[in-house]
Amino acid sequence: MNTTYHDESSELDLHPWTKIATILLITLFLPLLCIRIVLSTTRSKTRNPPGPRALPVIGHLHLLSARLPKSLEALSNIHGPIMRILMGPTPVYVISDAATAQQILKAHDVDFSSKYPLGFGLSRFDIYDDSSFVNAPYGPYWRFMKKLCMTQLFAGPQLGRFVHIREQETSKLLESLEKKSRLGEPCDLGKELSGLANCIICRMVMGKRCAESPELPSVIRGLVRKMMEKAAKLSFVEVFGPLKRFDVLGNGRRLVAATWEYDRVMEEIMRKYEVDGDVDSRRWEEEKEGGKDVMDILLETYRDPDAELKLTRNHIKKLFLEIFFAGVDTTAATIQFAIAELINNPKILNRLRQEIDTVVGSTRVLQEADIPKLPYLQAIVKETFRRHPAGPLLRRQCNVETKIKGYDIKPGDRIIINAYAIMRDTMTWKDPDEFVPERFLQPPAATDSGGSDTNIYQMDYKGQDCRFLPFGSGRRACPGTSHGLIVTHMAIGGLVQCFDWKVKDSDRIDIKLVTGYSGAMALPLICYPISRFDSI
Repeated sequence: MNTTYHDESSELDLHPWTKIATILLITLFLPLLCIRIVLSTTRSKTRNPPGPRALPVIGHLHLLSARLPKSLEALSNIHGPIMRILMGPTPVYVISDAATAQQILKAHDVDFSSKYPLGFGLSRFDIYDDSSFVNAPYGPYWRFMKKLCMTQLFAGPQLGRFVHIREQETSKLLESLEKKSRLGEPCDLGKELSGLANCIICRMVMGKRCAESPELPSVIRGLVRKMMEKAAKLSFVEVFGPLKRFDVLGNGRRLVAATWEYDRVMEEIMRKYEVDGDVDSRRWEEEKEGGKDVMDILLETYRDPDAELKLTRNHIKKLFLEIFFAGVDTTAATIQFAIAELINNPKILNRLRQEIDTVVGSTRVLQEADIPKLPYLQAIVKETFRRHPAGPLLRRQCNVETKIKGYDIKPGDRIIINAYAIMRDTMTWKDPDEFVPERFLQPPAATDSGGSDTNIYQMDYKGQDCRFLPFGSGRRACPGTSHGLIVTHMAIGGLVQCFDWKVKDSDRIDIKLVTGYSGAMALPLICYPISRFDSI
């Protein structure tokens, strides 16, 4: 007997509203499903660098200490020389080896020619946020300002016109220390060196006003220091993490107020330049400073209707602020580190002093023209920058889709190149934690063929070799390199030539880095200058 089975489910008649609901669900969710499939496929094709496990909201902030370069170095030792971390919600690619840095800074320099502010959360408290030169994206404004800096402000003939300013301010510092030596008084060398760097920059950028108002450098220094102190009070999570949208303790508001104080002083100075006009310029040409200062040059560009690019008053104020931020404490910290290392290494100090005494003698103080004749002084400065870079973290932002070491870097992705870690890499540097200036004097013929010392000997400050990056490399290298190097060599040479140094309450200096991502010293360098000459 044939039995026929009837499948009632095949003939189930759905309710009209059920049919409508089913159609709507399919209409709504099918596109979403397709998008998810596409995204999953895209993700599978995108290869990101490795990195530590992140936490919700804060990302990897729990793994980062306030000594940011060192904590990033420690993570790279675990996860590799190129890794991806989350600073709060923001992904950042961290580079800790010279080979990968060479790819970004040299081979793909144009692709990574934009920058970003490392302290993400600080930008909302910056009244000049859209006027930055240092952090400007690669484009017409940045190219115009870079050209201006390199041709008229801090390089070439214009830099040569400031020789007398640098030598005069260095002499003032030595005379002040000579007085302390006669009285048997200690000095805070960090403060003395900050004053030196600040006075030099003030006279370079606003020499006319400094000649009329000798107290102006200390006024400017006080304003800049106040802003830095307010910014330093913002917590790590406020700057980098989930609290960056909030001003929890009001330190951001106080930072803004301090910046407006600076703005009012700068506006008054600029108006004074404009009111004095040609009469002031003619008088200035006759005075010993000679020529135009940086404010003159910028205001001429500001007023020029045919200028290549229109500057605003905020551009000028922000540029000066960035010059003071970048050129005062960083220069002072480098010189301070060098003196601390020399005090801790008397043999190196004595060798340098012997070189200076041989080349310069004891009847005059070292001058800028002497620097090329002092190779050991130059080696000490290089070794100081290697061990204590003023800018330990280099920042770049990707402009176009790029592949680095097999990893996909997208437009807008942020890069940190850890110059601190690169210049302490044991694959490049023998005994990297030791202060050894001789590594920069090693003649190529004295090394084994292919030895790293041959290349180390040839390194310069231009960043051609990415194992040595004290001033960066490529288009975004520091435009003030030449100025900073001259001041550093002059100050170290003068301090060693003219004084012995005795540390207060100790025989050695405990060299520690300050918290944050700068390269400043954490502890003040208090010491007694002991004059080597009857007078300076």
